[in-house]
Amino acid sequence: MTKLLARFTGLGVSAVLVGVVLSAPAAAAGALPAFGLPFDTGQSVYSAGIHSDNGNSGVKNAIDFSPADKTVRAPLAGTVRIQHCDGGDWVTIDHDGGWRTGYYHLEGISVTDGQQVVPGDTLGRTGNALPCGGSSTGAHVHFTLWTLPAAAAQGGDSRDFGVGAGDWNGMSYDEVSTKVAEAYGEAVDGKTFGGWQFTAGTDQYSGTATEISSRSVIPLPGRFRA
Repeated sequence: MTKLLARFTGLGVSAVLVGVVLSAPAAAAGALPAFGLPFDTGQSVYSAGIHSDNGNSGVKNAIDFSPADKTVRAPLAGTVRIQHCDGGDWVTIDHDGGWRTGYYHLEGISVTDGQQVVPGDTLGRTGNALPCGGSSTGAHVHFTLWTLPAAAAQGGDSRDFGVGAGDWNGMSYDEVSTKVAEAYGEAVDGKTFGGWQFTAGTDQYSGTATEISSRSVIPLPGRFRA
């Protein structure tokens, strides 16, 4: 089995967010929703493990997935927010209660900004796209988890309320995966998606996936049948 590597290194440019304060929000997001997995069940899926958004340090809010059918889907109902960069676009979805999920590296993006999606709607294909920078080896989706209390306070609409509410247009991957992740990244550790509980390991790109129904434990990196 070949390990899928995804190392999002810095771009060698100091991140400066003019006029943006990335302090810890005063309010908290709602309870964790009943997320599914970001792909169809009943297929083989490879995961490179749980890691921080930049793969080096910080809150471990990311998991890399490579489903056999190469199709990435919405794990929960929400509103699509397309983030634009000079190199193209990437997908985020805002969910009730101030929760957000992110989908980096997608190719063939099939949703539009403001579109309402339901669980199972197609977002795009796994790939190696780098619209805002970073790096990738092996087609996958870099799936991330966030809490945006400011968006929750505004009814979940992130378009007009700044970085703290999820407007990350034009921000490099280095900025999002460090400064923004420090303020708003939500640890994947202990959370359940589609009947699988994910537990972070000590190292980056490690951990376990435990099927709740069978208590089967899959070491990560590794392959499991969703």
